[in-house]
Amino acid sequence: MNMQAMMQQAQKLQRDMLKSKDEVESKTFTSTQSFVTVVMKGNKQVTSVTIDKDELDKEDIEILQDLICLAVNENIKSIDKEMESKLGKFGGASGLF
Repeated sequence: MNMQAMMQQAQKLQRDMLKSKDEVESKTFTSTQSFVTVVMKGNKQVTSVTIDKDELDKEDIEILQDLICLAVNENIKSIDKEMESKLGKFGGASGLF
């Protein structure tokens, strides 16, 4: 294979990887933990936190904080799994993003 063909193949691979990464980053991930719902973009940006106040007592603030952490972390795991699924086909290159 000549050098130009290798460069073209590498550029195509890079474009495909970026496209897959963009697909994941454009998705929305939602996690609900008890009375807390967290919505995040695929780039791990939290876009909203919703608390069902009818289910919340004043004494539940510590539990609420834990539930928010759980919901955020669950979304991060989902995003990482989706990213690995999309970029895993490119081998070890997924660590580049």
